[in-house]
Amino acid sequence: MSTLLADRPGGPDRPAGSPVGDRPVSPARRVAATTITVVSAVLFIFAAYIAVVSALHHARAQHTAYADFRQALALATAPVGPTQPDDPTTLLAPGTPVAVLSIPRLDLREVVFEGTTGSILQDGPGHLRNTPLPGQAGVSVIMGRAAAYGGPFGDLSRLNPADTFTVTTGQGASTFRVLGVRRGGDPFPPPLPAGAGRLTLTTADGPPLLPSGVLRVDADLISETLPTPAMPLTAGDLSPAERSLGTDQFAWVQLVFWGQALVATTMLLAWVRLRWGRWQVWTVAVPTLSFLGVATADQIARLLPNLM
Repeated sequence: MSTLLADRPGGPDRPAGSPVGDRPVSPARRVAATTITVVSAVLFIFAAYIAVVSALHHARAQHTAYADFRQALALATAPVGPTQPDDPTTLLAPGTPVAVLSIPRLDLREVVFEGTTGSILQDGPGHLRNTPLPGQAGVSVIMGRAAAYGGPFGDLSRLNPADTFTVTTGQGASTFRVLGVRRGGDPFPPPLPAGAGRLTLTTADGPPLLPSGVLRVDADLISETLPTPAMPLTAGDLSPAERSLGTDQFAWVQLVFWGQALVATTMLLAWVRLRWGRWQVWTVAVPTLSFLGVATADQIARLLPNLM
């Protein structure tokens, strides 16, 4: 009998029924396993943020902005140029609602904001600040995302020549007729006659979330040209973040802050797991890491091309 016990895997002192080969897990391995799990969870949160949460962010921002802009139109306080309606010496604040874009063919209605940085285009299409408002004389430019944050401009390539759409600003509704879709290397539309208006809708070209260039839709104003105020900004006044496929470099500052908080929290949770039970740790970890993960994902998204 003693021989049989000695020959049993694990030796005579091993409890019967225990898994063969089990060994205590070292603290270092526990910390490494927890860290890998947390990093995997953060990557999942980022993917979920871009695919789902960003669309919810866009929908909420549009709902709020549409109500605000309707009120501004009713009170005749909506912007009609690049400056504040009550102070012609002060430029519009970035993110101010300036228009409503309606494209029946795409079943699209979007509030347009002043500015084209990535953070502004999270809320919806943005008006390039050194161009006139739609409906005024000259070439106006509106940029929008193709995939993330609701991808409001993701179907621009479906527009055909002669399709019409409207843009409503503080000066009223203007109607545009599509000239065509233009990609890199395509010829430019014909020169604009003096006093006429044109609108160029701009977004990313290529597979979703993998932009390979810029897609533009040119449309001529076919309604009456609206009064056009002086333009105090030039292309040289724009930051790189406002240009097509630009990135918001200021987001690095906040990304470092949230990233440090995420790393510190991960290390703390890994250490605490050595003293608490697994489920107690994850009860605290899930809401904490979800918050930090979403905050970090938001900053990473700002570093991506603004038209993506």
